[in-house]
Amino acid sequence: MSQIQHHIPEHVLAAYASGNLPFEFSLVVAAHVSMCLECRASLEAHQAIGGQLLESIPDMGISDGLKSDVMALLDAPEKAAPVYSRSGIYPGPIMEALKGAQPKWKALGGGVRQSILSHEPTGSVRLLHIPPGMAVPDHGHNGLELTLVLQGSFSDEAGSFGPGDVEVADDDVEHTPIAGDGLPCICLAATDAPLRFRSFLPRMLQPLFRI
Repeated sequence: MSQIQHHIPEHVLAAYASGNLPFEFSLVVAAHVSMCLECRASLEAHQAIGGQLLESIPDMGISDGLKSDVMALLDAPEKAAPVYSRSGIYPGPIMEALKGAQPKWKALGGGVRQSILSHEPTGSVRLLHIPPGMAVPDHGHNGLELTLVLQGSFSDEAGSFGPGDVEVADDDVEHTPIAGDGLPCICLAATDAPLRFRSFLPRMLQPLFRI
């Protein structure tokens, strides 16, 4: 795997560590952290700081027993959910979202395919499969988008992104991502609002594809 150049922003890692990040973005963070030693270390630092803050909370009517119970829950491993290991290019967190199965791809046109992992009023997260050299229609954003590359690469106005890299796009960003040469670009993309397409056809198909 090539060296990761584009990472999760610190404020997003902090929100993930505190449990205040929506599932869609949490999945991207978890998958990236499983691939990136640098962000894994930063996340552990945020979690350690959170634990220290909890330990330093004044009594304020909270019994030592209750505080100990909360700390034990934070330290305890998850028991109910099955643990999925990496499968091919898909890290464990993505395999968990897929419930251990392979993605069910649906065509979007031009060879581009998607597999929606979650689609809720608060946001969506999907896998995208983009053939080499294919461009995603020019678009802007009505909110935040996190895109993690799992295979291949893409480039846009912000630079080039390879395996493990994350592009962070907000409502100030308009871009036209183009898949690189070689392997198809497979990425995990999470958004909290519909995209803003310039062209008529993508706008017309947007409700159908739930983008």
